[in-house]
Amino acid sequence: MEHAVDVRGLTKVYDGKVRALDGVDLRVEAGKVFAVLGPNGAGKTTLIRILTTQLKPTSGAASVFGLDVVRDGARIRRLVGYVPQEMSVWTDISGYENLLIYAKIYNVPSPKKRVIEDVLGKMGLSDVGNQLVKTYSGGMIRRLEIACTLLTKPRILFLDEPTIGLDPSARKAVWEELASIREEHGSTIFFNTHYMDEADLYSDEIAIINGGKIVKLGTTAELKRSVGGEVIMLGIESNSVNEDTLGEIRKLNSVNDVIINDSGLTVITKDAESLLPDVVEVLREEGISVTSASITKPTLDDVFQKYAGIRLESGGRISDVTQTRRMIKRG
Repeated sequence: MEHAVDVRGLTKVYDGKVRALDGVDLRVEAGKVFAVLGPNGAGKTTLIRILTTQLKPTSGAASVFGLDVVRDGARIRRLVGYVPQEMSVWTDISGYENLLIYAKIYNVPSPKKRVIEDVLGKMGLSDVGNQLVKTYSGGMIRRLEIACTLLTKPRILFLDEPTIGLDPSARKAVWEELASIREEHGSTIFFNTHYMDEADLYSDEIAIINGGKIVKLGTTAELKRSVGGEVIMLGIESNSVNEDTLGEIRKLNSVNDVIINDSGLTVITKDAESLLPDVVEVLREEGISVTSASITKPTLDDVFQKYAGIRLESGGRISDVTQTRRMIKRG
């Protein structure tokens, strides 16, 4: 089995005190789609920047297709494509002209025109290739950025929040094109995201990272099974549930886990329907009113909450990126 990425004990410390990565271990099989989920500041972008040789690790080891990220940087850069969160194309020229610039930077052999037209077609941009990028939608710009990385036919694509700030239809279009690229070329895709549904739908394996550590790793199905059973979600009138109350709920039959946060109380169990009245009774005895109740199967959000201890909030980050990109487009 060939590994596209192999990371062992990877640590990155900034300014001698900020530990962005703290002993990360992971392997990504070649040809797979691998997602990294985590809150802001968890270490996701630092990990990608080390793997694309933009940063050097403080300690540990990392390789891409067997090449060491410290010793073999030049060789790795010939194998990878990288799309950052920040806009990486010029908006006052056309999509074709952007690709021509990148083709010269990457030293793409002639005929460059044929290569550019090929990647425009792959990303569904042939009809707008000669239009100014400032006239593109957000989704079209993201597809153009990905097209720029395809000029070198990379063996692995690193995507840092590939669809952040895009509407659902644009996100879907981007992932349809990425799926086609993977199928046609067998490329490995390694991406960070805030979107649970994106990781759930498109990845073969997911790593949950928090505080610079990988806290859980597995396929979507494996992660959901690890939570176990069914999920009871309870809305409560206040956050007055203390550890004694949580302890009483944990003593009930078939309770696997109990989690409290700002959105309410989550109880993971083997038999939600039978357990629900008992949980409500414990809360009633403590003087805590239940305002809503629902029963669901475990979701990736439940998995993230269990292992990272928080829910993944993306709204602020998405609005920041969207606003910044709009400002860049306006010039």
